[in-house]
Amino acid sequence: MNAIVTPATREKRIIIGNGMVGHHCIEQLIALGTLAHTELHVFGEERQRAYDRVHLSEYFGGRDAESLAMGEADFYAQNGVHMHLGTPVLEIDRERKEVVTPDSRYAYDQLILATGSYPFVPPIPGAEGNARLVYRTLDDLDAIRAAASNARRGVVVGGGLLGLEAANALKSLGLEAHVVEFAPRLMPVQLDAEGGAALRARIEALGVGVHLSRATREIVAGEDYAYRMAFEDGEYLETDLIVFSAGIRPQDALARSAGLEIAPRGGVVVDNDCRTSDPAIFAIGECASWNGSVFGLVAPGYSMARTVAAQWAGVAHEAFTGADMSTKLKLLGVDVGSIGDAHGATPGTKSYRFIDEASASYRRLVVSADGKHVLGAVLVGDNSYYDTLLQYAQNGIALPQNPSSLILPLSDGAPALGVDALPDAATICSCHNVSKGAVCCQVDAGLTELGDLKAATKAGTGCGGCSALLKQVFEHELSARGVAVDKSLCEHFVHTRQELYAIVRVEGILSFEELLAKHGRGHTGCDLCKPAVGSILASCWNQPITDPSLVPLQDTNDTFMANMQKNGTYSVVPRIAGGEITPDKLIALGAVAKKYDLYTKITGGQRIDLFGAQLHQLPDIWGELIAAGFETGHAYGKSLRTVKSCVGSTWCRYGVQDSVGMALLLENRYKGLRAPHKFKFGVSGCTRECAEAQSKDIGVIATEKGWNLYVAGNGGMRPRHAELFATDLDDATLIRTIDRFLMFYIRTADKLQRTSVWRESLDGGLDYLKDVIIHDSLGLGAELDAQMQLVIDRYECEWANALKDPEKLKRFRTFVNDRRADPDIHFVRERGQRRPVRASELHLIPVAQEVL
Repeated sequence: MNAIVTPATREKRIIIGNGMVGHHCIEQLIALGTLAHTELHVFGEERQRAYDRVHLSEYFGGRDAESLAMGEADFYAQNGVHMHLGTPVLEIDRERKEVVTPDSRYAYDQLILATGSYPFVPPIPGAEGNARLVYRTLDDLDAIRAAASNARRGVVVGGGLLGLEAANALKSLGLEAHVVEFAPRLMPVQLDAEGGAALRARIEALGVGVHLSRATREIVAGEDYAYRMAFEDGEYLETDLIVFSAGIRPQDALARSAGLEIAPRGGVVVDNDCRTSDPAIFAIGECASWNGSVFGLVAPGYSMARTVAAQWAGVAHEAFTGADMSTKLKLLGVDVGSIGDAHGATPGTKSYRFIDEASASYRRLVVSADGKHVLGAVLVGDNSYYDTLLQYAQNGIALPQNPSSLILPLSDGAPALGVDALPDAATICSCHNVSKGAVCCQVDAGLTELGDLKAATKAGTGCGGCSALLKQVFEHELSARGVAVDKSLCEHFVHTRQELYAIVRVEGILSFEELLAKHGRGHTGCDLCKPAVGSILASCWNQPITDPSLVPLQDTNDTFMANMQKNGTYSVVPRIAGGEITPDKLIALGAVAKKYDLYTKITGGQRIDLFGAQLHQLPDIWGELIAAGFETGHAYGKSLRTVKSCVGSTWCRYGVQDSVGMALLLENRYKGLRAPHKFKFGVSGCTRECAEAQSKDIGVIATEKGWNLYVAGNGGMRPRHAELFATDLDDATLIRTIDRFLMFYIRTADKLQRTSVWRESLDGGLDYLKDVIIHDSLGLGAELDAQMQLVIDRYECEWANALKDPEKLKRFRTFVNDRRADPDIHFVRERGQRRPVRASELHLIPVAQEVL
C-alpha cells in the first residue's frame, strides 16, 4: 500500500458514501464555507457520481445516468472535493484514525458514514442468476434490462414502494409483470387493509398480477418459463426473471467491523447530533439508527446531513429528533399517500373513511381522541387531498366542525385550506426543510420568479411532491405584496390562453401572424405560443390544420397527422365510432395491416391501432383506409379521442337505453373538435357501467328515464372520478348540455389543461359550473350553442383533405428530394408481428429474434 496521502496542515475529513444524502451533506458543507480550511475526501463504491434514486424508475423511460446525476461532472473538483468513485472502503482503523481502500490509506480527523442501505434478499434455495435480481442501483437496472431481453414474464418479490416501482419497470420493458408479497396487502407499512385493497384493485386493472400472503419456499426450473417459484401453500408461479425488493437493510458492515455500536435491528447507533459511539465518527441516512429507527426516505437523511454539516462548520445546528415519514407517491400511475399515524395506532384515535369501490379509491382520516386534530391519513387513487391533510397534521390546525368533509369528494364541499391559513413555521418542502416563512423571506428579498425561488431555497427540487403547494404559496405571497403574478402565455404574448381565445373570437382573427402583429411581440413566436394559438384557431374556426398558414403551428404529431413512436415510425388510428365496426371494415383493416406489415393492437378505447408505418407510407395507407370508409381518428390531436360504449339495450339483458346509438351520435358530433387537451367519452347502457363512463371527461349512463351525465373525470397520470352533473336527461337536452360544457371548457381552460384540472380550478366549483351550463347564469347559452354548431358544420377529415392536395403530400417524405425510406429504421419479428428498431439498437436484439 502507498503512504498516507493527506497533508497535515488542514483538517482531514472523510465522507464514505456518495448517494443522495452524502451529496447533500457536501452541498451543505460548501454552502457553509467549511471546505476553505478542510481537506475532504469522498468515497463512492459505485462508478457513477451521486444520482437521483427517487426518480430511478425513469431510467427505463429514457433518462440516462447523466440526466439523473445530482450535479455537474466538475462540481466536486471545482469546490476542492477529492472524489474517489468506484473505490470501496475496506476498513476503518479507528485507533490510527485512517480509512483503508484497495490501494491506499487516508487519515481523518472526523468521518461521516453515509453508506446507505442494501436490498434484502430472503435466503430462498435456488435464488441465483436471473432468479436473483435486485432493484437498487443503475447497475441493477442494467442487469434487469439485460435479463428482460429474452424474457416474457417477470416477478417482483415485495409489494412495497420499490417493489411496485420495479413492477412498473418490468411492464415498461414489455414483460408480463407480477408482484408477490408476503403480507396480506400491498405497501403494508404505509397502508391499512382497505387502502391496500384499493391499491391492489387499481394495479390489477393495469394488468399487473398481485399475489398476497405468499412465502416462496424454493425456486426451481420451470416448465413453461425459466423458473418456478414454489410457495409454502403448495401453489406456484412460473417466470423468466425475479426481482427481489423485499425491503432494505442498513449498510452497516463497515461500522460493525470497526467496533461501532450497532442497533439490535441493524444500523449504526447515533444520538441527536448524529454522532456514533466514536465521537469522531458520524452516521447519516439509511445506515444510521436513531432511537431504534432507521429512516428509509430521503428527507430524514437530508435533515441528518444538515445537522452534521452545521457541526463541522462550527455553527448553531438543530438536533435530529426523528422525522415525519409521510409520503406522497405515484406508483404505476396510481396516487398513494400516507400521512403520520396512518394506521391509527395512537390510543383513542377515531377514523373517518371514504370508500369508492367503483373507481377503487380510498381515503382514511385519523383524528385525535378529542376530535380536534389530524393525526394521520391514507389516500389511494387521488392525492389532491394530500397537501391540505399534511398541513393539518404537521401544524396542529383545528379540524372543521365536520372532519369527514376533508376527505369527501371535492364536489361535496370539502374545505380547501387556503395557503394564507398556514403559519410561517409550516413546512412546505420537507426534503430541504423549507418553511412558508423561508418562502416569504425570499419574496421580501425581491424574488418574483418561481425558478429563482427554487434555486435559492432548493424547495421543490427533491422528491417534487411539494411543487404544487410551493407554487400556490409563492404566488399568494407575491399577490399579498401587490406584485402582479405573471400569467403570460410566453414572452411573445402577455395574455393568458383564455384572453387570447376571447381576442380571436371577438376580432375574428384567422392566423397566427395576424394575432402576433396585433396583440403580441416579436416576429416568429415560440414552441409555447404556436401550438396554443394553433389549438385556439382550430377550436374557433375549424379550418384544416394542414393549410399552409396553420402547419407551422402544429407539433410533430399534428403535422403528420399521426403519433410518432420512439423508433421513428408512426401509428395509424382510424376512427371506429362507438366501437361499432362492420365485418367488411374489419377485413379492410386487416388487409391494410397485412399489406404494409403493421403491428396491430386493440386499444382500451375500442379502436384498432396500426403501428410501424414509415413517413412515406402514410398517404398510401390512409388512401386505402379512406377508400374503405374510414376517416382519421385524431389520435394525434388535442381533441376528441374516443367514445367508448357497451352493447346497450340492443343486446344486453340489463341495458335500459341504446348506448351504442348514443355513442355513435356523440362521436360523430364532436369528432375533430380541438380543445386545450385531449378528451374522452364513455356511454354505458345501464348502471353496471361496462363502458367505464365515470372515468371519462364526459360520461353518460343510461337510466330508465333517460341519461345521467358525468363530467371532468379522467384516467392517466392524474386519475379523477367524474362528477354527477345532471340526471334523467332526454337526448336533446343531453346533447345541448354537453355542447355548452365543452365550449365553456375550451373558452376558459388554460393551455394543456385537462377537464379535471380545469374543473378543480374553477371558483365556485361544480355548483358554479351547473349554474353556467344548465341555468345559463351568464347568458352565454346561445353563443356557446352557435360556436359548437360552427365547428360541427366545418368538420372535414384531415387526411381526406391532405390526400386531395399534391402540395400537402410533399410533406410526407423522409428526404425532401427522394422517396426512399428512412435507412436508419430496421425491423424484427416479435410475437408473430413486425416491430421497428433503430440501427443503433440492433445490437440489443436477442439472437433468437429474426431481424428482417
